[in-house]
Amino acid sequence: MPTFPLITHERADSVIAWRDGRSVSAARFLSDVARLSATLPGGGYMLNACNDRYRFTVGLAAALVSKKVSLLPSTHTPEMIRQLLLFAPDVFCLTDSDDCSIALPQSRFPVLSEPLDSNAQPFAVPRIDGEQLVAYVFTSGSTGVPVPHPKTWGALVRNVRTEAQLCGLNDGRHHAIIGTVPPQHMYGFESTVLLVLQSANALVAGQSFYPADICNTVRLAPRPRVLVSTPVHMRSVISAGLDIPAADLVMSATAPLSLALAEELESRFQAPLLEIYGSTETGQIAVRSPTQTQEWQLFPGVCLEQKEGVTWASGGHVERAVPMNDVIEPVGENRFLLHGRTADLINIAGKRNSLMNLNLQLNAIPGVLDGSFFMPDEVAPDGVTRLTAFVVAPGLTAATLMAALRERVDSVFLPRPLIFVEALPRNNAGKLPREALELLAAAKAPKAVALHSLRSHSRWRPTGVQSSEAPLGGRGSRMTDGEALLSIAPDHPAFRGHFPGRPIVPGVVLLDHALDAIGNLAGSDLSACQISAVKFLSPVLPGEPVRVRFETLTNGAIRFDIVSGERKVATGSVRELALG
Repeated sequence: MPTFPLITHERADSVIAWRDGRSVSAARFLSDVARLSATLPGGGYMLNACNDRYRFTVGLAAALVSKKVSLLPSTHTPEMIRQLLLFAPDVFCLTDSDDCSIALPQSRFPVLSEPLDSNAQPFAVPRIDGEQLVAYVFTSGSTGVPVPHPKTWGALVRNVRTEAQLCGLNDGRHHAIIGTVPPQHMYGFESTVLLVLQSANALVAGQSFYPADICNTVRLAPRPRVLVSTPVHMRSVISAGLDIPAADLVMSATAPLSLALAEELESRFQAPLLEIYGSTETGQIAVRSPTQTQEWQLFPGVCLEQKEGVTWASGGHVERAVPMNDVIEPVGENRFLLHGRTADLINIAGKRNSLMNLNLQLNAIPGVLDGSFFMPDEVAPDGVTRLTAFVVAPGLTAATLMAALRERVDSVFLPRPLIFVEALPRNNAGKLPREALELLAAAKAPKAVALHSLRSHSRWRPTGVQSSEAPLGGRGSRMTDGEALLSIAPDHPAFRGHFPGRPIVPGVVLLDHALDAIGNLAGSDLSACQISAVKFLSPVLPGEPVRVRFETLTNGAIRFDIVSGERKVATGSVRELALG
């Protein structure tokens, strides 16, 4: 029975990771794996909830050598944890967080700071049986309930070795792999963890999410460096107006890129862009360069077969024939075109389209920061099921946006209603679970439903306030500028299930509290306001004090910055709306 090495780094001093600017050798990694595996509980299943990418990888390897199966669900919600307990009653949670709230027996990732023993045994890489079950990965829930899928070591190894070959990452150079997607997600699992282990490259330990973090992490990583990201993350980097450092390769997955965005990414990062296509069930199976072609190239050995309107993938690292949830048009023997998900196909007035294509058209409109179409299952009270679109576009009006959409799509696919929101409920892999869209559709205006009622969980006070018109005196006074100290209490309800193990303040919550503080100081009612622009540049932690600085411009708009120390967190401008 074939075996495969745990890592392909051939020397003890080969760099396998970068943490806080310091290199981690392959010998250090194997030592950390051995120490952790000796401390793991006896359960056969492990929920790897480590946020640090290096610790996650050590945890995965320790489970492998201990013959434990890693569980990698898409979320850590209480309902998901209940399902895991039914699936694997002896599951325990490996965490690197001091305040992990996951309701499972917990094993805390130990401190691994001891120096390597100079008299240790010679550098020896463990070999793993190709048939060994490594993990159950779970679908994201974007089309329904998350479903577990088993992954064996041999299939995963063949998968990522092919990826390294097609992406040019086994060219003898030592690449630093930077990820914005969590390692628990199939794409992040393959392309930021397994790819590193099986191509003798190095991972960058931190997980960057906000534009400033992403740019800073790329800038500090040694070259050649590769950014593994998603359209949502990269669109936010471009729109933030930051100085974008050069990369040597950019990889994207989870949703197709528009040609315009792909070309801008290559220009701004000064690097070629590759897109990865796959699914949780199959793993990655195809790659393309979107600025060169719309056709996808299959991984060697993988083949597609169409039966009764369904495309099946098999061969190569795909261990059994898998039905694909996408509309695929074969082009030659090993190439195809992608036309959207089968579940996304909609038929209105005898005309067909896909939500994927509609989303591409919506997000290609200048001024749209994020957007998604949604077709509800339920009919409206008048018996009609209406196509809905949610959009984040602070500088656009509904009329302007609808006019732009009318130029791109048939009028029968124009959304009714079109709902402006401050943010879409994407998970940390950039995906939109259908359940989250259903809740958003039910709420219609999520900010009005919940956020204003949660302000009791914030603390703010004026500090260093200056005014040329009046002293602080409530809403009856008008101020031209001011400053408030603000923090979001750690017990704020928004933190439940939000980035488990390392909660951060959701941007929409931070903005809501900041506007409340500004309104109280400026004597303005910003509960109804027009947001001209807002950019979130850096994360805020629970309880972290931030300063909200604002000034009233001559045109009546209020410009504001939110800063933590010398670090700018967010910036934007708003205008009070007259009511009544």
